[in-house]
Amino acid sequence: MKKTMMMALALSTISYGAHANFMQPNTEIDSVGKHVVINIPQLRLFVYENGRLAKSYPIAVGKGRTQTPPGEYKIGAKAFNPTWTVPPSIRRDRAKKGLPELKSVPLGPSNPLGPVFVRFGDPKLGLGIHGTSKPSSVPSFASYGCVRLKNPNAIEFAKFIDSGSRVSVLYQQGMVNVDGNNNVWVAAYTDPYNLKKLDPAAVKAQANEAAKKHGKTVNDKLLTQVLANRSGQLNCVTCGQGAKKVQGTLQPVKQTVAAAPVSKPAQTVIPPALEKIPASEPISTPDSEESEYFIQPHQPVDWSSQLNTKSDEDFTRLW
Repeated sequence: MKKTMMMALALSTISYGAHANFMQPNTEIDSVGKHVVINIPQLRLFVYENGRLAKSYPIAVGKGRTQTPPGEYKIGAKAFNPTWTVPPSIRRDRAKKGLPELKSVPLGPSNPLGPVFVRFGDPKLGLGIHGTSKPSSVPSFASYGCVRLKNPNAIEFAKFIDSGSRVSVLYQQGMVNVDGNNNVWVAAYTDPYNLKKLDPAAVKAQANEAAKKHGKTVNDKLLTQVLANRSGQLNCVTCGQGAKKVQGTLQPVKQTVAAAPVSKPAQTVIPPALEKIPASEPISTPDSEESEYFIQPHQPVDWSSQLNTKSDEDFTRLW
């Protein structure tokens, strides 16, 4: 638990920029169009455009009991200023406490969906990438299956991503990247869902092959420690005794025969949702989603100041 909290704190301090100092997953990225990659153990969402990293955000994903399901999906409908449908479990709990019936929560500080909800996968799954009424929960393993972003990031993401874009939800515990000086960096993450997906031998093979390609030598003792500790911290395994600072932008190591296998979920791609969400339509999420929240009196919130409607479509519209 302590290790997970430390990793979450470290992730929350990493900001996206021209020289991003976070690891990118070793996975196949679409060379054309936009592609969303979510790595559960890393608590991070990546957005690629035409094969290049465009944006990245810290996220909250499902708890151990209510996991975010790995797989391949498509971005579906979007809803700005959504109304949240209160799950049956919360409604039953409120009834037991003698509280008034509450079927939905409109836009406001108590709405767990925040200012926007972006569907991914079949609507029946109830999965979405959305904002939050509890920004302190990002990054963490805190949701009931959905992916949470801090509200400004959720708005930016929704404006940028296209319906129909591919979404890859990965469970990659070990990653190998190379920086601008061709030094090899490795990070290993905890196993929040106890899936035992980390293959130390495969990660070592990938790191050594990348080092050999660039005329570097891997510190095997350090690499072994990194894979054992699984702290989520960046570790240069070829820097020697010199300064261990990322030079330039970290880039994921390409797949080769001898390297660790690329994350490629076996689940088939779920086609984009054909639904159109009409105005004021309540959004359903997995049962018990956000049940840790207490429903507070609604106070209207105007998100228009965070939307650049001069250069974009009218985002009060739902689609």
